[in-house]
Amino acid sequence: MKDAHPLKLTLLQRLSLIECTRLKPKVVEKLQEAATGTQIVSFTSKELDHLVGELVAAVRFAPNPHKKRLEAVLTKIAELRRSDRVALEGAVSTQIRKEAANSGPPVYQFKITLLEVEPAIWRRIRVPDCSLASFHGYLQAAFGWENCHLHQFEISGQSYGMPSPSGFDDDLLDGSKVTLSDLHPAKGRQNRWVYEYDFGDSWRHEVVFEGLSVGGDECPSCVEGERACPPEDTGGPWGFVDYLAALADPKHEQHREMLEWRGRFDAEEFDAKKATREMRQVK
Repeated sequence: MKDAHPLKLTLLQRLSLIECTRLKPKVVEKLQEAATGTQIVSFTSKELDHLVGELVAAVRFAPNPHKKRLEAVLTKIAELRRSDRVALEGAVSTQIRKEAANSGPPVYQFKITLLEVEPAIWRRIRVPDCSLASFHGYLQAAFGWENCHLHQFEISGQSYGMPSPSGFDDDLLDGSKVTLSDLHPAKGRQNRWVYEYDFGDSWRHEVVFEGLSVGGDECPSCVEGERACPPEDTGGPWGFVDYLAALADPKHEQHREMLEWRGRFDAEEFDAKKATREMRQVK
């Protein structure tokens, strides 16, 4: 196979990959099919890029010994594709930081995953420097939320959002006055935020900053993602499970009610180009 890249992985490295990342089913299947001991697993270029993105997101938070194993896999991929700068674009590449500082406006890449929902619903987006209030708008558009509820970001112990005029939420800082560059200078490291939307349903999202690159012409954009955003007001992660169960079973006592409420819903539907178009409507 022309587009095949052999990666030598130990059994423990493969187990850490499966346990600590959100790899696509086909990639997980390749890892599981390998025999015991150290084995060579072949990946396509696209699969390697996917591996790097997931490793960069996971290695920051994985506990040892998983962290060391994941770092070792990243090193192996870098050696395997030494000539391919894209393989480490999501990592904290010194070259990319220099480009971000010297070659034009920065582009911030994030992976956002809806928590407590399986299979995972996630988006990978690229945005220009902007306020957290605008970033909230990009998240809403990329996922398909309708922006009809309150929200907040939890970042390093501080909450940001839209403060109430009454002042009852004094601990909530105004998200319109804080920018991505305030939180992520050019030499900034990866980190993890939590974005909560709709305090009633409590849709919580993991927001992982994956790195900086340059060239703002292609952003904001949704690079990739999987699965449809839950409909508004379905009751949070647990209510969403009940909603899907009712839709799937014509004999369910709420089947007709759910169909009349929202119509048909395809949980697997996602279109990155459509999400990008919606993101570019955000003002």
